[in-house]
Amino acid sequence: MTGLEFNQALRTGRRVYGTLVASTSPRWVPLLAGLPMDFVFIDTEHIPIGREQLSWMTWAYRFAGLVPVVRIPSPDPCAAGQVLDGGACAVVAPYVESAAEVRSLVGAVKYRPLKGVAVAAALAGGKALTPVLQGYVRDYTAANSLIVNIESGPALAAFDEILAVPGLDGVLIGPHDLSCSLGIPEQYDRPEFARAVLDVFRRARAAGVAAGIHSWMPAEQEARWCAAGANLIIHSSDLIATAVTLRNEIGALRRLNGDDAVANIADRSVV
Repeated sequence: MTGLEFNQALRTGRRVYGTLVASTSPRWVPLLAGLPMDFVFIDTEHIPIGREQLSWMTWAYRFAGLVPVVRIPSPDPCAAGQVLDGGACAVVAPYVESAAEVRSLVGAVKYRPLKGVAVAAALAGGKALTPVLQGYVRDYTAANSLIVNIESGPALAAFDEILAVPGLDGVLIGPHDLSCSLGIPEQYDRPEFARAVLDVFRRARAAGVAAGIHSWMPAEQEARWCAAGANLIIHSSDLIATAVTLRNEIGALRRLNGDDAVANIADRSVV
């Protein structure tokens, strides 16, 4: 999948599937390229990945046919521009809570390479771009996608205004932060969490904006979210998949060898 195809899928409601990749090892690129996925989610908000290393990752995954979707550390238009320059096809901005933040990000993602007064005027609907420049900007950014994280009560309160900003392609629920903001940390089975998630999906899709969630929950739960309208699916991560597989397989091996009784290992989970 290309960046343009990814953007078109978001806009038309077609489901796209990916996973979070924390490892910077090049060995993951051919491995993931052979899986039934459309994109990889690379998180620089919580994972320490340098700018040069990130650029190598994004270009490697692009050439492997997986769209690099990069979450920046904060909803900063300059950070969005940096990761796009580095090879990202889609930008995820964390903890967005206002339409003004979205408009600034649209300027960085959808009006490149304009900057400063020029992009501010374009966003404000002031001086129109010349036809030549308008066509250039449209072609220059056609493969770029802007996705914002919806992770708090204030974001939910401002959600209609956020969705109304032209140039926004998708919204992505951050389940951990959202549950904390709702006062029910990590209690994902609570009805108020489910109501918030389904409301985001419903309102986003009604506005013609893609909706998704990063989830490590069972496939059956994620399928129910898809039935409710989610079309941006980030399932699990390389860390979680490795931990779960090794925990199950080594646990089974210990039991087969009769060593289960002596296993008294502290939980050192990184997930």
